[in-house]
Amino acid sequence: MASIGAGQQAALLLLADGRLPAGGYAPSGGLEPAVTAGRVSDMAGLEAFLVGRAETAGLVAAGFAAAACVRAARGDLSQIPELEAELDARIPSPELRKVSRDLGRQLRRAMTGIYPHEHYAELGRAPHQPVVMGVAAAALGLDAHGAALAILHENNSGAAAAAAKVMRVDPFHVHAILARMTAQLDRLAGVAAAAADGAPCDLPCHGAPLADIAAEHHRRSDVRLFAS
Repeated sequence: MASIGAGQQAALLLLADGRLPAGGYAPSGGLEPAVTAGRVSDMAGLEAFLVGRAETAGLVAAGFAAAACVRAARGDLSQIPELEAELDARIPSPELRKVSRDLGRQLRRAMTGIYPHEHYAELGRAPHQPVVMGVAAAALGLDAHGAALAILHENNSGAAAAAAKVMRVDPFHVHAILARMTAQLDRLAGVAAAAADGAPCDLPCHGAPLADIAAEHHRRSDVRLFAS
């Protein structure tokens, strides 16, 4: 695992903080439809869901955040449109693509107010959340590993927080799951960082078809607490 310098630790905490006003509380990361469908009903199921999500959608997001961070750190955002197109191709669900772009727009707005940088204006009208996260990480002095770790933690903790609203769970037990997953997230951030400087088409492309299908059903649900 790459080490995080003393000057970067607070920046990483800032980006991964669930209180950052970037809309991360709006989606459940697919947990709500999984609970509704009965695929997640207890703590074991919740842990399996979070682990699986981290290894698929989480790794993909981490890869693109790391790649955007590397390019922003070099001051060259010419490949951002290609990153956006490649990430679109990895998210078959129109609803999940919309959620990602909504979160990206909100994250850019938050970071523009918190820590302005000229790169934010180059991201287009509605950039994907991982791409914005990578650019924000670079602006704050983080490297590719830090960018990947920030979005892995944000995605993981957001879905875990939703559990308290859609399941009857003990929050201590939920956070015990998160504690057990820390080594996994560190490993995934390393995988993402290792691929960050390569061609966008070679970035992680792990799929989660059931999550895409569930998101489309969830969008049509008459009663829902979360966007996805």
